[in-house]
Amino acid sequence: MRRLWEIDALRGLMLVLMTVTHLPSRLTDPLGQPFGFVSAAEGFVLLSAFVCGLVYGGIGHQKGVAAMRQAFWRRAVTVYLCQAALLLFLFFVIAGLGLRADQPAVHERVRYFIAYPHQAFVWALALVHEPALLDILPMYILFMLASPWVMAYGMRHGWKRPLMVSAGLWLLAQFGFTNLLYRAAQALLGIPVPIDETGSFDSLAWQFLWFAGLWLGCSRHDAVPPRLEFPAGVVRAAVGTVIVVMLWRHLGPTGQAPFGSHDALNEWFDKWRLAPLRLLNLVAIGIVVLRFGPTWLRHLPRPRVLETLGSASLSVFCAHLVAVFAVLVVWGGDFHVRPWWGDALMLGAVFGVLYGVAVGVARWEARVKPPSRKKAARPQSA
Repeated sequence: MRRLWEIDALRGLMLVLMTVTHLPSRLTDPLGQPFGFVSAAEGFVLLSAFVCGLVYGGIGHQKGVAAMRQAFWRRAVTVYLCQAALLLFLFFVIAGLGLRADQPAVHERVRYFIAYPHQAFVWALALVHEPALLDILPMYILFMLASPWVMAYGMRHGWKRPLMVSAGLWLLAQFGFTNLLYRAAQALLGIPVPIDETGSFDSLAWQFLWFAGLWLGCSRHDAVPPRLEFPAGVVRAAVGTVIVVMLWRHLGPTGQAPFGSHDALNEWFDKWRLAPLRLLNLVAIGIVVLRFGPTWLRHLPRPRVLETLGSASLSVFCAHLVAVFAVLVVWGGDFHVRPWWGDALMLGAVFGVLYGVAVGVARWEARVKPPSRKKAARPQSA
């Protein structure tokens, strides 16, 4: 299946924003949640799910559900091996260097491992203990393991029921149901890992974003794909919402916290539970992109660098975490220890490495990919 360069470019943009957000620099706060009170993580998960639905949905339609399921499982194993490699790097390289350099930013990320090394290592490999920054890939793995069953049902019986169930689980997560499930599992299975060491993302909430993206991608293979068009009034409301929230985010006095120190109000924009107002903000951005994106693409140059980064998203994502851990060991979490030109050099070096990784992956895939006997189809707009 041909690649959609527009999707690759968007994923590349999300990777750039995540890297800037995770690296301690003077750009961390200004470029954190740049489009309102929505981070790059939401866009990356949604786009990744869309690509999975598009690619594996095509396999399901052409080769059957069994082949689709095997493809999902192979990808899940690949992602798991990446997670295991990152855990080994964090626990047995970064932790040791961070202790020797006495970097509090590193200590904070491996505190559970330092206190209970054997227990933390075993349960991290079981995807229960999830250190900070290493809590996205475990969520991906769980979603990918469930995806073939959901997609098979959707392809045979329609997506209405799966999406309704997914929305219901998201709603339960807003009332703390995920914590109740985990505490029940702790009591039943004797899991020793505290709940605050199981990652920041609420998987029961974020699965709604994943399966919505999966439906969007898989439905492209329907005989009559759903038309993603919206009434003029809805588009105007979405544009107004995006403009207001972006001004609120960047010109308001509270920065990335929409309501400042009012924690109860900030919960409505909570990232980790994908709270209602955050989801509304994301939907408004999606409507604006779907409505005006094709027009913008006709007038903007093709972003080849972002496209290259997005086409090797898993490798670049893992490389950016390695770079973040290395920066934390050397400089810690306080960017004030460097002058502005130090930030520029650091960011330039990191993005140079990430681009090198993406180019290397592209060349490797070109070498191992068998030559096609058919003439490649002309790329079309996404």
